[in-house]
Amino acid sequence: MAKKRRKRKNGFYFDYSLLFVLIFIVGFGLTMIYSTSSYTAQINYGNPEYYFKRQLIFDLLGFACMFFIARFVDYHILKKAAPWIFVISLLMVLAVIPFGRESHGAKRWIYIGPISFQPAELVKISVIIMAAAKMCASGTKIKKLSQIAKIFLGCAVIPAAMLFGITSNLSSAIIVCGIVFVMTFVVYPNYWVHGGIIGIIMAGYIAGRQWLKQAVENGVQFKKFRFTRLLVWVDPEKYIDGKGYQTMQGLYAIGSGGLFGKGLGKSMQKLGFIPESQNDMIFSIICEELGLFGAACVIMLFIIMLWRIIYISQNSPDLFGSLLAVGIFAHIAIQVIVNIAVVTNVFPNTGVTLPFISYGGTASLFLLAELGIVFNISSQIRLER
Repeated sequence: MAKKRRKRKNGFYFDYSLLFVLIFIVGFGLTMIYSTSSYTAQINYGNPEYYFKRQLIFDLLGFACMFFIARFVDYHILKKAAPWIFVISLLMVLAVIPFGRESHGAKRWIYIGPISFQPAELVKISVIIMAAAKMCASGTKIKKLSQIAKIFLGCAVIPAAMLFGITSNLSSAIIVCGIVFVMTFVVYPNYWVHGGIIGIIMAGYIAGRQWLKQAVENGVQFKKFRFTRLLVWVDPEKYIDGKGYQTMQGLYAIGSGGLFGKGLGKSMQKLGFIPESQNDMIFSIICEELGLFGAACVIMLFIIMLWRIIYISQNSPDLFGSLLAVGIFAHIAIQVIVNIAVVTNVFPNTGVTLPFISYGGTASLFLLAELGIVFNISSQIRLER
């Protein structure tokens, strides 16, 4: 049985199991980034270590940020700062309109010199903090469906609508809604509501996929890019010369890996067949080089990480800390599930990265900052001896 308190007099404490798993995953991610990107980096930049070095810098900055937050920033401060953090994150999204720069066909990044910043990553962490603060402030009203709906509207729907409307970032909008949905599931006592919503989504998924299959068979074509992605999702082979190319190459990589893979660094699909394989398709290269066994080990590491975060949530000194940990758990879990589902073509291609493994400086920095909050919560837990 765990007892809780706000501060420890006998020094700083880490959850070392979580720390070890995190370091291993980040180190593995750097290894896979070098493996997947060295060929294209040599061709495009004349340096096979280009992506590896950039990611290494951001990971080191992220660990420094994580340690600072874990050691010096009491997570209770975030409750008071929640409205300011939330508003600043939304203002950063609005700043994309005048100051954003288009990259990869989407205007989602703000460039500060050579450094690119994606406001969507700040929005995710601000939504977690704001939702946790609102739920704590609700008191006994949290048992009312109207209060849950109000929190979901303010903390999820509004930022998600801004992300989708301004930056066309549907994947981040879905993740934001998913995070708050999980947090409301934890605090709201009537699980029939959440179960009903999940049932409707599953029914829509099955019916939608069936309808799209009929549409492909009937030769239906969509003008909008997102609708075309849906057609590719249900029958990527039919569009292999166009939008289905990346999906099919990813599936080829997974299939050719077998049980134990071809060996680290021996992927064929990364040699220009999968565009920017170090990003959201990196899991397919993991499957090709390390096989089903390697992919299962990666998934198991994420499960251990999520288990430790839930353990910290359950033993948090207060409700706010518990909800923060739940929100961070939801963020990581949703991204892992969606990324793997996209790579295996269970979900349509949404461009969601694999946490701590895919290439992406801003994402890595903010994810490690979130883990800093988790470590700060864990430092205020005392176990009976």
